[in-house]
Amino acid sequence: MRRKSYSLLRVACFLLVSMLSACTSINSGLQAGDLPPNGAFVAENGITFNVQPLNVATLPPKQATVLDSDLYNLVKASGRIDYRISEGDILSIFLTGYPDITPTTNNTTNPYISGFPVDQQGFIQFPLIGRIKASGMSVPQFTATLQSKLQRYLKYSDPQVKIVNYRGSKFFVDGDVNQSGEFAIADVPVSLYGAISMAGGATEAGDSNNIVLNRQGKNYNLGLRSLRQMGLSANQIYLQDGDSIHVNSQSRNKVYVLGEFGRIAPVAIPEQGLSLAHVLGESNGLDSNTANAAKIYIVRDNPEYKYTNIYYVDMQTITSLALANRFEMQPNDILYVDPTGLTRWNRVISSLLPSTSAINTLSRL
Repeated sequence: MRRKSYSLLRVACFLLVSMLSACTSINSGLQAGDLPPNGAFVAENGITFNVQPLNVATLPPKQATVLDSDLYNLVKASGRIDYRISEGDILSIFLTGYPDITPTTNNTTNPYISGFPVDQQGFIQFPLIGRIKASGMSVPQFTATLQSKLQRYLKYSDPQVKIVNYRGSKFFVDGDVNQSGEFAIADVPVSLYGAISMAGGATEAGDSNNIVLNRQGKNYNLGLRSLRQMGLSANQIYLQDGDSIHVNSQSRNKVYVLGEFGRIAPVAIPEQGLSLAHVLGESNGLDSNTANAAKIYIVRDNPEYKYTNIYYVDMQTITSLALANRFEMQPNDILYVDPTGLTRWNRVISSLLPSTSAINTLSRL
């Protein structure tokens, strides 16, 4: 019996020594690792990183919104224009003094009581003169054309024309809006801002600074905030027949938080932008028991560049809050804070405790 207990104890001691010798290989969570204080280096994964301590000198400038040529041409060509009669529209035409020719509300026998529809060729059928072209004209232009043709048959022709049903020009809105669907363009021009309003506005998950306008098969990436930064307005872009608007979700416009924070969850970038200080607030600050506030890291990757930036800031001093308030976060930034050395050691010990308990049990046999 003594020999059996001695053998079990030897096995237990061997296991304990093996585990203690392997402590350095135990992964207690994500770690910043050994980074140089500043400058460029190539990591084991082959990516080149540029490490910078965050201060006034290294503070990245705010992103300048550049008006590209496509967007410039879109705004330039989107002037306010008069409505043109379109195929599918229904016209109301009334001839003063000739109730037998044009419909009235109490004349149920007149075939044009509901109005004069514009057919797919752009014509309407009108008494006395037959088919007459209507599409492509403004209401005053069509009224003048109709009057000139009626003068051959009527002594006092004074047609009163208006559009009672707009069915020809349409646009479409979908994505993260409250009411997606098809909408008509009436005699009042519809701007990009007005179109989004007609769709009930963007939802809470919608990103009004990430909008795609498709016109004749070409996509234009727009944003309400970006347009304002360029000195423009969404009210300067008027929609055309067949345009479609897609409002993207904020899920494409987030900052990711990892490490020792009060709350680990992605933080959406609102329309007015997001600073590092705001991210700290949205994440309930640093975990006071585990976080190493001496170095908070921001990893900013851009596949278009040859290197990835890593900024770090010491948040142990209150003066750093002003710096954090000036640091503007960008989509897909990763914010990370290391645990303290004591926290990492406690996690290693905690991972060993179940095994050491089993060894103690074996030693008692």
